[in-house]
Amino acid sequence: MNVTDIIARKRDGVVLTRKEMEFLIFGYLKNRVPDYQVAAWLMAVYLQGMTVQETVELTEVMVASGERLDWSGKGLMVVDKHSTGGVGDKTTLVLAPMLAGAGLAVAKMSGRTLGHTGGTIDKLESIPGFAVDLEPAEFTARVKKNGLCLCGHSPRLVPADARLYALRDVTATVGSLPLIAASIMSKKLASGAQALVLDVKAGRGALTGSEGESWELARLMVEIGRCLGLKTTAVISSMNQPLGQAVGNALEVAEAIQTLACGEPSDLLNLCLSLGEPLLVGAGRAATAQEARKVLMQTIETGAALKKFRALVADQGGDPKVVDDPWSVLQRAPVTRTVVAPRTGYVEGIDCLAVARTVMSLGAGRKVKGEPIDRSVGVLLKVKVGARVEKGQPLAEVHARSDGEAAAGIEGILEAYRIGPDPVTPEPLVLGVIS
Repeated sequence: MNVTDIIARKRDGVVLTRKEMEFLIFGYLKNRVPDYQVAAWLMAVYLQGMTVQETVELTEVMVASGERLDWSGKGLMVVDKHSTGGVGDKTTLVLAPMLAGAGLAVAKMSGRTLGHTGGTIDKLESIPGFAVDLEPAEFTARVKKNGLCLCGHSPRLVPADARLYALRDVTATVGSLPLIAASIMSKKLASGAQALVLDVKAGRGALTGSEGESWELARLMVEIGRCLGLKTTAVISSMNQPLGQAVGNALEVAEAIQTLACGEPSDLLNLCLSLGEPLLVGAGRAATAQEARKVLMQTIETGAALKKFRALVADQGGDPKVVDDPWSVLQRAPVTRTVVAPRTGYVEGIDCLAVARTVMSLGAGRKVKGEPIDRSVGVLLKVKVGARVEKGQPLAEVHARSDGEAAAGIEGILEAYRIGPDPVTPEPLVLGVIS
């Protein structure tokens, strides 16, 4: 085969064979194919797209580039969850212990913060000592022991994805739906889960360009799962306002612990229930979605979910006191300032991107991979869309490193809030489900 011919075929809209994709990707991993040729191929895919079958075969090739975990014979029903990225999205920290408390095994590898979306690994590293870099053998041992492990992606699983993503990031090809779907699903297939739920974000704070693209991506990933034997459900959820109240790493950890302890804030809990339902039903732990929701709620009411989170922290080297008194363990930002409502009225909207950019400017986010972040800073939203506010009432708290950064943060949050004279009804959090 000839790499130039493969690039030209995709440039011209020809459907590539699995053999051609193996030749290109495996050659790239063995340094036989230069990155500039793979970059050209990525751009051709971005412009021409891929058929569903091509995307399925690309996913298989990526899985075959590394190891694959096998949970058979271990007596576990292993499930996984993935979010396409959002603002204030700490669902993994709440949902995973709930699922483990309900008797499922959760084996989840997560990513770091990049751009305006938060990463679970950075949130977990807000807990001093929490180990996120685990070898596959350590990962499987912890899942078997506690029914729960959250760690970073192993370079031994799907090495093709790390190499390809690094190129996509610098060649303006990140937004290709087939490449996004293959990237996500290859990692989930390699981790060996028997059932998967996808939280596909739609709206202003989502990574996809439109709600239609979110639905298209969800359908494509569910179809990949169907073709490759992974029971997959996609929940399309709104990202037109931040999820919960906290945006920022340590603040989100504290909010997740609060949710596990008392079930608040309600939007975060309700999304976790909607994501957990298909996994419990698919695993045979509940006959209906309503029964599954009841089982999941019982893990909050009985403390089983919080107990699982405590075990997770302790087993991965963190300080379990964080469960009982989060702010005795988590680092606090030195400056806290209140944002007050400039007028009386109703909260018509909260611009997710404006909130995310404000939190990034405080130091909580990355513009490029590897950039250091401050896990103590962020924003706490006091009121959400639909609430009535009086002039001077607190809208939010800005947690910053200095007075100057706090002042800039206040301006950013005021720009994010839209307050009008008429009552409004927030849109549903869950927009639809594909299974």
